[in-house]
Amino acid sequence: MSDLSLDDTVFAHLRKTFSTISDRMEDTRRSLRGTDASVVGESKLIEDVQDFADDWGYGIKQLGKHTHGAVKMIDTIGDTFDKLDQDLAESLKTAKKKGK
Repeated sequence: MSDLSLDDTVFAHLRKTFSTISDRMEDTRRSLRGTDASVVGESKLIEDVQDFADDWGYGIKQLGKHTHGAVKMIDTIGDTFDKLDQDLAESLKTAKKKGK
């Protein structure tokens, strides 16, 4: 390998963090979807609670999509970095051979 280094645990930690966020967002969205707004009593308040749950459910779904996209990007960055590291190591080997 070359002198270029980045600890793989950085990518693993980021991936785990964003994956966990995505999973928790989906759990929250499902909980909001199953909310029984009738327990608040007043009809206008019931409607407001349902609207709130719908709006937040949509927003949470979007956040989940973006965190899932971040996981994919983290994977791509890690793979690209590994390839760059290998290419750099090969170019150093080639340069040493030519220098002899």
